[in-house]
Amino acid sequence: MTHRPSTEAELAEIIAEAQTPLRITGGGTRPIGSTTAETTLSTAALSGVTLYEPGALTLVAQAGTPLSEIETLLAGEGQRLAFEPMDHRPLLGTKGTPTLGGMVAANVSGPRRISAVGACRDALLGVRFVDGAGQVISNGGRVMKNVTGYDLVKLMAGSYGTLGVLTEVSLKVLPTPETSVTLTAAGLADSTAITALSRALGAPWEVSGAAHLPTAGLTHIRLEGSAASMRYRAERLTGHLADLGAFTANFDTEETATLWADIRDLRPFAQAPGHVWCLSLRPGDAPALVASLPETEALYDWGGGRVWLRDASETMGAAIRDAVARIGGHATRLRGTGDIPAFPPANPVVARLEQGLKSRFDPRGLLNPGLMD
Repeated sequence: MTHRPSTEAELAEIIAEAQTPLRITGGGTRPIGSTTAETTLSTAALSGVTLYEPGALTLVAQAGTPLSEIETLLAGEGQRLAFEPMDHRPLLGTKGTPTLGGMVAANVSGPRRISAVGACRDALLGVRFVDGAGQVISNGGRVMKNVTGYDLVKLMAGSYGTLGVLTEVSLKVLPTPETSVTLTAAGLADSTAITALSRALGAPWEVSGAAHLPTAGLTHIRLEGSAASMRYRAERLTGHLADLGAFTANFDTEETATLWADIRDLRPFAQAPGHVWCLSLRPGDAPALVASLPETEALYDWGGGRVWLRDASETMGAAIRDAVARIGGHATRLRGTGDIPAFPPANPVVARLEQGLKSRFDPRGLLNPGLMD
């Protein structure tokens, strides 16, 4: 059974009257993890931009609004969602439509996460959602200075619908840079590449992408900004890294956009079989961790702080999670199934906090039960 409410009031009524758990979905493009709920509640019909003020860099839209609609609207004003949300469809083989609410619920953030713009949650200004008791809750506002009350805005980002069902989101948007350039070096060893990326990120030339693709043997660094400053910044950064590798600059903006969209959407893994894991760890730990798992293939993003790992054998899940946990990182299975949960277990302190929040916002355990356990 599937519920598709078209208004916030209808959604609240469905949750208030629900007697069995609900599987919360948006556009159906990101089926990560599993829940025991058999009844589906989709927010896809809650669609439409309710406010867009280009001069104030502010956009408000309902949770089911397709991201493509939002991106087209922003592009018409020379603006964008700066945190570069990933499109999971190529990797996961899904056919749905990415939505604003699904993006926020999963805190989807791409290669530009390592720059000053931050993650999806850093662009959030306000949210409206319905909790597990059927109550409509509004938090935050439509301007960055609104910091009153509890920061439920940040809490909802990355909660995967387990604390509440988003109905409306307010976001900060940013101007699209005039141009971009990619610096590329070939043949760097993983450890050397991560050293180069870390050095680049620590330099004053505003790197907005830092990735290493071992299978292709390529290391990429992205710069964005005004055309007047681009050549100077690229030359200075190339010289800054000269002792680690011979980086060459590609000033074709369209080619740079295509390259980083492929990295963002994990297209190198899209057609290759096997489970895919998302690892969060210290960049300096990444090369040794990958080397300790020889049956896997890696793609390093965020300067090595995010490692995408493909397990072609589909048998390395326990070894991956144990190896990452030993160095204080986290491993989430993005694609594939197995005996261990997709999401990593929380430590006891965090688990108690999560349970307290769950008891407060979903006391009946209706919303995506078991998804993040």
